[in-house]
Amino acid sequence: MKKSFLIIFSAMFLFMTSAVLPQQDFTRETKRQKDERMKWWRDARFGMFIHWGLYAIPAGEWGNGKDHAEWIRTTAQIPIDQYEKFLGQFNPVKFNADEWVKMAKDAGMKYIVITSKHHDGFNLFDSPFTDFDVMSTPFHRDIMKELSEAAHKAGIKICWYHSIMDWHHPDYTIDRNHPQSANTDEEYDKLNAGRDMNKYREYIKNQVRELLTNYGKIDIIWLDYSFPKGKHGKSRNDWDSENLLKMVRDLQPGIIVNDRLDLDDVDGGWDFKSPEQYKPSEWVTVNGKKVPWETCQTFSGSWGYYRDEASWKDNKQLLVLLIETVSKGGNLLLNVGPTARGTFDSRAQDRLKAIGEWMKVNGRSIYGCTQAPAEFKAPENSLLTYNPETKRLYIHLLDWPMDEITLKGYGGKIKYAQFLNDASEILMSDKRQTTWMNEKTENGDVILQLPILKPNAEIPVIELFLK
Repeated sequence: MKKSFLIIFSAMFLFMTSAVLPQQDFTRETKRQKDERMKWWRDARFGMFIHWGLYAIPAGEWGNGKDHAEWIRTTAQIPIDQYEKFLGQFNPVKFNADEWVKMAKDAGMKYIVITSKHHDGFNLFDSPFTDFDVMSTPFHRDIMKELSEAAHKAGIKICWYHSIMDWHHPDYTIDRNHPQSANTDEEYDKLNAGRDMNKYREYIKNQVRELLTNYGKIDIIWLDYSFPKGKHGKSRNDWDSENLLKMVRDLQPGIIVNDRLDLDDVDGGWDFKSPEQYKPSEWVTVNGKKVPWETCQTFSGSWGYYRDEASWKDNKQLLVLLIETVSKGGNLLLNVGPTARGTFDSRAQDRLKAIGEWMKVNGRSIYGCTQAPAEFKAPENSLLTYNPETKRLYIHLLDWPMDEITLKGYGGKIKYAQFLNDASEILMSDKRQTTWMNEKTENGDVILQLPILKPNAEIPVIELFLK
């Protein structure tokens, strides 16, 4: 009864307010204001993504298929009544918000983005607008509340991923990404008879309002996603994207928003680009202009928990992914898919610990860093990052060169060099040491004399203090 009353009240409120909402002027924020709003995010460079929901229960397996994950309702074509049965099985008694936040913090991550709702429509928070939420499970606890409180206490930024798609809501019109997707226009018309996207748009706004009102400061909202190209897709009109974004910014003025509302051509329609599961070859640009960007990546190939998956990245691959992302001016959002017990997979825990150990001594080459100035070229088998505030350049040695490395064109630009892990000095010279003689380098080059023994780090880092 309580949920029904709130739904009716909110629908009336949204109907009255949406009719008079003006088209949002997204251009009022100056570049300086935007830079200040996004500074923490640019400095952080490293965050944790968490995909969690009912799909953790089948753990990637349905029928004869063993390669599903968070899209299992679609990829395995699970009927809605069978999927709803997972509600009675969702009881992650091992979930501990403080432990999750600690694992992220110990890994060197500065923010957490968690799925408040994924495309299957299941909500991890106590929503009065649906019964398809965590309060209808045996667990019966508001996960968003516990996690936001733990993050705020630990000084970690807390952020919501919220799907604007919904395969469970009765008014969400069936499209090409839906588990019930059709083959012809006539079939789509028949399936969508009686569905009302006006009501669904109200539902989206109701829930986003809850998420940005009931849990304190929220630092990012990750809204996912439009797919306007081709037939039976969805775009900004389906979500009322401009008014949805206006509401987001009104409720949390300092919030950062991703780029998946189909507002690419609207000034201020997004704050950063979000390439998924690939490493851009260079700084991401829009119309030839460098823009803030964040790549979201997985430990393995899946976002949600997939028990039998074997394609896990090793520790070095993950560190290279982080360093390379920062070297091109981006952020890395690295995903964990927790189990239905509420724990992180042991393989994820092992990798988080290894990343954390490296970050404890080498984090200075990541936080606040970005792409190196063009005048500095990376030596062979290395990656560069640069801190524009401290004027320090970082050389990440992906393969140990044994004795020395040549920094071409660095002559006269370095005043000191050291290893970052132990602050031990690295001798510099303009001569290459050989068995027979001191061989002069090309003008403008610098030779760093390195020990034969590799420092105790997966990827050693040299810190250069620039003149």
